[in-house]
Amino acid sequence: MAQQSLPATGREWHLVARPQGWPTPADFALVEAPVTAPAPGHVLVRNEYLSVDPYMRGRMNDAKSYAPPYALGEAMHGGAVGRVVASAAEGFAVGDAVLHGLGWREYAAVPAGQAFKVDADAAPLQAYLGVLGMPGLTAYAGLLRVGRFQEGEAVFVSGAAGAVGSVVGQVAKLRGASLVVGSAGSDEKVRKLVEEYGFDAAFNYKNGDVAGQLAKAAPEGVDVYFDNVGGEHLEAAIGALHLHGRAVLCGAIAQYNDTTPPAAPRNLASVIGKRLTLQGMLVGDHYDLQREFVAEVGGWLAEGRLRFEETVVDGFENAVDAFLGLLRGANTGKMLVRVS
Repeated sequence: MAQQSLPATGREWHLVARPQGWPTPADFALVEAPVTAPAPGHVLVRNEYLSVDPYMRGRMNDAKSYAPPYALGEAMHGGAVGRVVASAAEGFAVGDAVLHGLGWREYAAVPAGQAFKVDADAAPLQAYLGVLGMPGLTAYAGLLRVGRFQEGEAVFVSGAAGAVGSVVGQVAKLRGASLVVGSAGSDEKVRKLVEEYGFDAAFNYKNGDVAGQLAKAAPEGVDVYFDNVGGEHLEAAIGALHLHGRAVLCGAIAQYNDTTPPAAPRNLASVIGKRLTLQGMLVGDHYDLQREFVAEVGGWLAEGRLRFEETVVDGFENAVDAFLGLLRGANTGKMLVRVS
C-alpha cells in the first residue's frame, strides 16, 4: 500500500443535538478521531475543501426524507474534495485529486466506488464542489430538463446569488432567454446579478413585496420559475407565470428553520386555471447529464462566458460558522470551507 505519513488523529464535526428552529453552535461538537490506513478497496483522503449546503439543514431533523437524517454523535456527511494520502484501491494513487461525499472531517476513508477523480489542472479543485459540481448540475438539469426551458422564454430565479441560482440565470441567458430576473437578499447581491452575472433585472426581496417587485421587473410575466426559496416567492411566481408555465421546486430555504407551516403560497388554485406544472427536483436523478453538463458549462467557463463566485471560510474549526452563515444568506455564490 502506497501512503504518506499519517497523523494519529484528525478532527470531525458531529451533530450532538437536533436543532429546534435555527441551529446553534451548541448543536455541534468538534471531535478528535483516529486516522488509520484504509481498508482494502478504500482510499484515505485528506480533505482540502468542504461544501456546506442548504439541504444539510433538513438532514439534521429526525424526519423521513429523500436522504437519511444525520446520526447523533457521528461525523456528518457532505461534499468534499481533497488528495489521496493512502490507497488500498486499484486505480487510485497517492496524490490523486478526488471528489466524494464524506465531508465535515479532515481525513476521510472513502470506498473506491464513492470517490471520483477530478482534473485539478482543468479547473480549480474547489470548482468541483460548485459550478462544475452538484450545484452546477442542479442548475443545468433543473432549468433545461425539469423546467423544459426553450429559447426566447422569460425566467425568474429566487436565491439567484447562490451557488445554484447564479448558474441558472447565466445558463438561461446563454441559451437565449428573452428575460432573466433574479431575487436576492442584499442590494450588493442585486448589483452583482445585473452587472456581473448578466441578469436583465434583479430585486432585493427585503425591500418590499415580492409579487410587486417581480411584477415591476417582469411586467409581461415569466415562463419558467426556478425556486430555491419557497413561501412568498413561490406565491409571487404562481401569479406571474404564463399559461402552461413551469416551476422547478429545488429548495425552500425560507422555511427550513421554521417550526410552523408556511403562510404562502395562498394562490395554489391559480395552478389549475393556468395549467401550471410545479415539479420537485433532486439532482441525484440527473447524473446521466453529467458528461454533457461538464462539456457545455466547462466550455463556457474556458471562454469566459460564465462567471462563478465563491465565499470561502478558512479553517476546519469554522465549518459550523460557515454553515450557519449560509442559512443567513452570508454567501455570494458557493459557500466553501478551506480545511487549512
